Amino acid sequence: MNLTQMTNGAINNTLLLITAFIWGAGFAAQRAGMDFIEPYTFNCVRSYLGAFSLLLLIAIFKIKKGPNRKMNKWEERRYMLKAGIICGIALFFASSVQQVGMVYTTASKAGFISSMYIIIVPLISVILGKKFPPNLWFGVLLGAFGLYYLCGSNGLRHIGLGDIYIMISAILYSVHILIIAHYAPKVDSVKLSCVQFFVVGIISLIPVFVFENPSWTGILACKWALLFAGVVSCGIAYTLQIIAQKNTNPALASLILSFESVFAVLTGFLVLHEMLTLREILGCVLMFAAVLVAQYRGKSAAEDFSEISSSKCC
Repeated sequence: MNLTQMTNGAINNTLLLITAFIWGAGFAAQRAGMDFIEPYTFNCVRSYLGAFSLLLLIAIFKIKKGPNRKMNKWEERRYMLKAGIICGIALFFASSVQQVGMVYTTASKAGFISSMYIIIVPLISVILGKKFPPNLWFGVLLGAFGLYYLCGSNGLRHIGLGDIYIMISAILYSVHILIIAHYAPKVDSVKLSCVQFFVVGIISLIPVFVFENPSWTGILACKWALLFAGVVSCGIAYTLQIIAQKNTNPALASLILSFESVFAVLTGFLVLHEMLTLREILGCVLMFAAVLVAQYRGKSAAEDFSEISSSKCC
């Protein structure tokens, strides 16, 4: 490896670490927003902000054609619309359940519980017929113990409502990741993300006006949290991920991105002044260890799995 390759690798890894930081800090923004507006309203506005930021990105870089050159313009548009609707529906359920869960739990705990999607994805893949490596069993076991300690001073006997919501959202995000993995190779990923965010925003309008009472006063009161969650977490972070992963081993990329759980704890402490008990800290350590163990696999297997797990659209 020459100096240029080493430099490019360091730059890409730094961009991925910045992406992980933004995604981790996004949990603090989501939790802060719940002090002013209700969860579906937050998710709706955030999704539109993410969609418009990506639309601007598409216009600036003049992205016209997807990776599948066999499709003509109209076929690509129909396929993009189909993929965007399916991905958007999956993302709506995942992000909505997560946002509701943020009302009842801390950003720190939510960040670590959400990171379990990195383990859940291969578990679902096993159900679909893929091979289950031994270390993944160990990772699942560590993750279960970590969740037990993280969910409060009395363990799973008194698991919080928010913890249940966040775990369900981790499962739903895993399904979303697998759907993304199916469609992403056939269409432009930035366009796909843009369409799916518009779909989430449109669907979110239904529960917003049925179950909530949105107000411009509340939205403006948490404008910075919304801008961070929408423009920075969705638009900027996703773009950095795409740039960095062009020449980065997917196994390494997935490992770096999993640090979002650590940054979720740090930003929860620094921004929201959240505190974790020693028991909960032990749970965080075990869950993070589970993520690392689950991703330490043979070369071909690691790359196959990480190409799926690192395709997360936040």
